[in-house]
Amino acid sequence: MKYSFDIFDKNPERLAKILAENARKRRLDKGLSRRSLSERTGIPEPTLERFETKGKISLEAFLKLVVEFDWFDEMSAILGRSKFSTGEELETINKNQRRQRGR
Repeated sequence: MKYSFDIFDKNPERLAKILAENARKRRLDKGLSRRSLSERTGIPEPTLERFETKGKISLEAFLKLVVEFDWFDEMSAILGRSKFSTGEELETINKNQRRQRGR
């Protein structure tokens, strides 16, 4: 089954729902109930349910899912994207690297 994730969608709520839907699909593909996934990861069942229905989860719990579902390559691809897409953004990044404590 193909899992969808549009890295160009800049709406955080929409991205959270896409991640939650992909996690739900992955759980079902592996034949896991929420209870069994909870036992394997240590994430409480209500937290899994809230994630799958509302897209809300802590970073720590999400990282446990990354480990369980072996999403290292996908997360590396997303987080390894370039910091800039235009020359102007590159200039801003370079200028801000010299900043000290919000000055």
